[in-house]
Amino acid sequence: MFVRVKRAGNYEYLQLVENHREGKQTRQRIVATLGRLDRLHAKGQVDVLVRSLGRFAERVRIQEAHKNGELEALSTRRIGPALVFGRLWKELGIDRILDHHLAGRKFQFDVERAIFAAVVHRLFESGSDRQGMRFLRDVDVPGTQELGLHHMYRAMAWLGENQEKIEEDLFHLNRNLFTSLELVFFDTTSFYFEGEGGESLGEYGHSKDHRPDLHQVVVGALLTQDGRPLSCTIFPGNSSDAKALLPVVDRAKERFGLSKVCFVADRGMVSTSVIESLEERDVGYILGVRMRRVREVGEKVLSHPGRYHVLEENLHVKEVNIDDRRYIVCYNPDQAKKDARDRESILEGIEKKLKQGTKALVGNRGFRRYLTAKKDAVGISYERVKAEARYDGKWVLRTNTDLPAPEVALQYKHLLTVERFFRTAKSLLETRPIFHKTDLTITGHLFVSFLALLLMHELTQRLNTRGWKLEWADILRDLETLEEVEVRHQGKRYLLRTPLKGVCGKVLQGARVAIPPPVSPLGKEEDCGAKTSPRTM
Repeated sequence: MFVRVKRAGNYEYLQLVENHREGKQTRQRIVATLGRLDRLHAKGQVDVLVRSLGRFAERVRIQEAHKNGELEALSTRRIGPALVFGRLWKELGIDRILDHHLAGRKFQFDVERAIFAAVVHRLFESGSDRQGMRFLRDVDVPGTQELGLHHMYRAMAWLGENQEKIEEDLFHLNRNLFTSLELVFFDTTSFYFEGEGGESLGEYGHSKDHRPDLHQVVVGALLTQDGRPLSCTIFPGNSSDAKALLPVVDRAKERFGLSKVCFVADRGMVSTSVIESLEERDVGYILGVRMRRVREVGEKVLSHPGRYHVLEENLHVKEVNIDDRRYIVCYNPDQAKKDARDRESILEGIEKKLKQGTKALVGNRGFRRYLTAKKDAVGISYERVKAEARYDGKWVLRTNTDLPAPEVALQYKHLLTVERFFRTAKSLLETRPIFHKTDLTITGHLFVSFLALLLMHELTQRLNTRGWKLEWADILRDLETLEEVEVRHQGKRYLLRTPLKGVCGKVLQGARVAIPPPVSPLGKEEDCGAKTSPRTM
């Protein structure tokens, strides 16, 4: 029921109207005509009517009283995180999969709720399980009221023990979501530890976080063509990217039935032994090549004659075959101009440093590639400068597929998009500090990040289908502003929902979550007890 203004002739009339259904259609019915609007205003009757109705609008009065600071806030809980990601958690069937594998295990706490709480925490904050418990004090995650830190540790150990089973069940349950598995993308990153890092996982290795002084693990993520996480594999911290690829290929073919598949990976995965092993397995590949480290590329591929085909404004491609090896040379004119400008800036810096003496050049890796020794003196090698210019704006791919050269280039370019997504996810899903002492709990802790990444991808895809390209940081920030405040008014308790801010409304709509009512009654004080929210019951 609502009030509307209806124009008739030269006058406007105020009407009370309600919607009602007639068959499958919704129609409006006039309940009463309150009078001419100009006369009602002149006599102040609109204000009288509002005040009279206000006696029955208890929830409106409560909202106004809270807005004016007249009510005591008994508690405040953030409800946005669990509302959205709890819906996705259920729709992807993660809760059912966990409960299935938990059947028969006699845990004295709700393991599924502990894992979901850890995933929500990972999405919104980086940190340990101990920090996750502090997170739960302010965030309403249903079913977690009785959880303690020792429960989280036990849940992580169980999760690490059952990781592969859960991944496989997720794959088969949501098989229709994997639109194509002919191309699979593989990427790796590393996480360092504050502690020792378990019995065998924590090792010293090449640190992408520039912390070689700490133990770390290497995490490999397998993603589908649209960036959906498929599985993650955890390796000791001293594993190289190239060594990580082959075990993942073998296990993926076995676990997910990837018979005809092409693996797309970046330059860190390339080595002669890896390529030979992939070909022995009859596995397709599109791999980036380290141009400066592969002599054949520098000496033959880049100098090979042939015209580039313009695929896009900033993507030109050329196919080069050396014996039975197939290369795709890609060229970006804009990037070439940037590389040339950057090199000029470096040369200017070298010239300034040379005037200060050679000691000023020591330790600068960017300078060293352009320097040469001349009669006990250090100077710029213009031959090296010329040789370096050959790489401007270019990258080289090697493949054993029959895909046309433009398609190979586009798929590798898509890997760059997946990499950016993965790097963004890493910055948002940081797992440090990790204090776990066993391999299983470390694996479980890291697998939480995989599940969080899965929810992140699902929400992003749903928003994209509606044409909403929202920044992830904005999504998290605005979801956290959605709160429920418990207040007391005339011997009764109520939950007040704060207004939606920023992109929060779109996120709720994209996740298909109903917006909670502005005011929800909890009942009289003597009936409420310790109850604070209908969602925590």
